[in-house]
Amino acid sequence: MNNTQFYKKLFAIAIPITLQQLIISSLNLIDTFMISSLTKEAIAGVGAANKVFFLLNLFLFGMSSGSSILTAQFWGKKDIESIKKVYGLSLTFALGGGLLFTIIAILLPQQVMAIFSEDALVVLEGAKYLRIVGFSYLFTAVTFSTMFVLRSTNYVKLPLFVTIVAISINTFLNWVLIYGNLGFQPLGVEGAAIATLIARTLECFMLVMLSNYYKLPASGKLSKLFSYNKSLAKHFSKIAMPVVINEILWSTGVTMYAVVYGRMGTDVMAAMTITQTIEQIIFVVSVGVGNASAIMLGNSLGAMEGEKIYDEAVQFVKINFLLGALMGITIILSAPHVAGIYSVPPIVKYHIIGSLSVFGIYTMVKSVNLVIIVGILRSGGDTIFAAALDGLAVWGLGVPLAILTGLVLKWDLPFVYAAILFEEMAKLGFGLKRMKSKRWMNNLVEHQES
Repeated sequence: MNNTQFYKKLFAIAIPITLQQLIISSLNLIDTFMISSLTKEAIAGVGAANKVFFLLNLFLFGMSSGSSILTAQFWGKKDIESIKKVYGLSLTFALGGGLLFTIIAILLPQQVMAIFSEDALVVLEGAKYLRIVGFSYLFTAVTFSTMFVLRSTNYVKLPLFVTIVAISINTFLNWVLIYGNLGFQPLGVEGAAIATLIARTLECFMLVMLSNYYKLPASGKLSKLFSYNKSLAKHFSKIAMPVVINEILWSTGVTMYAVVYGRMGTDVMAAMTITQTIEQIIFVVSVGVGNASAIMLGNSLGAMEGEKIYDEAVQFVKINFLLGALMGITIILSAPHVAGIYSVPPIVKYHIIGSLSVFGIYTMVKSVNLVIIVGILRSGGDTIFAAALDGLAVWGLGVPLAILTGLVLKWDLPFVYAAILFEEMAKLGFGLKRMKSKRWMNNLVEHQES
């Protein structure tokens, strides 16, 4: 605790990121709360439709995390020109993925929804939402790439400001369009989708324009951004693609959980939509520290600061361990009160309380795993091991246990959720062992040309 400089930098980076994640998660909570006054089919439909955005979100997170690994180390090396080219590479891959998801969402909404639910009303509501919100995916791709480059170069306040503005617009438009206020026709889930589309479009334009206005690292002429050479593209792909594969393996595994929940019934789907939104809000502090650790360790690795790097990694693990313990206790104690604010049937409230309590028990382990995989291992480019660890845990344990307990044994949701989260215990031991080996401590930019 006597390392003032360490904590000063940690707070300067982690607090804005945490606030931004809190605001984003709060918007999901507000969306879910507003839609919950419609029907349980609307809640389940929007929740299932957002699984498509969840997959896109994780693809973009993986690609942008890969770029931020290089960006953070180039920033430690003070190589701004290379950072701009890494930004161009990130945009190239992100827009390609965004276009694919856009086509799927717009042209095949009902087919996609049928994967998650057998309830015709849930499929109908979700398809209406997905067909509209799909137009926002390309803007989200640009936003992700820009935001991660800014974070990795310690410009964390601008993304926070832009997110606050976008969320405010989204919330206001939800109120207007879902219910038909200020003379507008009530549009239900379609109104929520239109509000999201407008907000994400404005968020993208604001972030890009302000980055260029202030001449930040995530800015410049397109000819400059896309002038990267084959060597940098190959280096980028070698680091980023395992992260993308990591996120795909993990996200498709989590999507399989959603498929199981959908087959367990609409009540279960509605409960998990609400539960997972609450979890995102509670977990934002650990996410903030995890992202800050990746940036700080990346900066230190790029600057070649020796043994200080491992000592910082140990500190991050201790911090997230304590945060996880505090959050877990908070979740367990508040679960009945949280469930009480929603206008849902008693069986849905039972599932929410039970699932939140289970999550509270596992929060400490999840928090430590997050900082090890997202922060420590990825900061040094140890992305292949991280992908293997995450993927094997989800597909080797989580998915089989979900199918066994949810569809074969037909346990109640809280017990199914407890079985699924057991995969976090498996990751913990292997993750700590890898961290202690120091094999992740690699300088990736020392001899790299752009």
